[in-house]
Amino acid sequence: MKDILMIHTGGTISMLENKETGEVNSTGEHPLTDIAGHFRHTANIHEKIALNLPSPQMTPHHMLQLAKTVKENYSNHDGVVITHGTDTLEETAYFLDLVLGTEKPVILTGAMRSSNEIGSDALYNLISAVRVAADHRAGGKGVLVVMNDEIHTAANVTKTSTSNVATFQSPQQGPIGSITKETVLFHHPVFPRKTKSVGKISKKVFLLKAYAGMSRDIFEALLHTDIDGLVIEAFGQGNLPKETVEPLAKLLDKGIPVVLVSRSYQGVVQPTYGYRGGGKELYKMGVIFSNGLTGPKARIKLLIELEKTSNFSVLQESFKEQ
Repeated sequence: MKDILMIHTGGTISMLENKETGEVNSTGEHPLTDIAGHFRHTANIHEKIALNLPSPQMTPHHMLQLAKTVKENYSNHDGVVITHGTDTLEETAYFLDLVLGTEKPVILTGAMRSSNEIGSDALYNLISAVRVAADHRAGGKGVLVVMNDEIHTAANVTKTSTSNVATFQSPQQGPIGSITKETVLFHHPVFPRKTKSVGKISKKVFLLKAYAGMSRDIFEALLHTDIDGLVIEAFGQGNLPKETVEPLAKLLDKGIPVVLVSRSYQGVVQPTYGYRGGGKELYKMGVIFSNGLTGPKARIKLLIELEKTSNFSVLQESFKEQ
């Protein structure tokens, strides 16, 4: 039987509902620790509490700490399951996917309803995650997210609903597998990925979202900060209001890398439109176009890349990949 390391970090999956007020909050003791009996026919479980945070409090520094915890422990285990809050789960999963080089399964899971709520998905998702981590076919696929009977890659998965238990979806490619009562099924291949080990996260990268009537003001303000990089969720195929072009050019002239993604949840940015602020002009200016990442994930990637290089050509090539 496989030996699985279960690392807890907090989130709804670790919380309980107050039946009098309806409030969901952290508890003194994780409600899903010491539940090895549920897995006696699946795997030997070894548990570790690394963090106890609501996921909005999760930072890239915590993610790096978590990556180090995984690296320090996975040589003695066949796979790793990480419980995490859903608000930033996709960012942590993608961070780990970029920095962990292991071929062993690393699975993130969480819950939309706490353990004592009616219809809780907490224990079920945890059992499903362990089943996937114990499956030899889960290895070599990078970090995976298991929620609601589906298996998703870290690069593609995103939270799509505020409260629905089926919130985690991969809008671009769909799940790569599913879990039934009897078995774990993989029905899509995963392309090889590049990982980059980092020892620290020291850069400051901001994320902006384009909106109708967006002015130059926020870009002008950024010129007076110690920002190291910028990610912009642009319109459609990668377009911005014309008023933002001049101050954006000043940021680029300062050597600040700017990465463009789309605020649309499907498709990729392309240098198509030639009008002022259109993608073609932005691309010629030196804006880096990302290949289908969401804004939060592009920010995570840029944070990691900047620990290695600030070379424009290297960054541009890196963002052609997910």
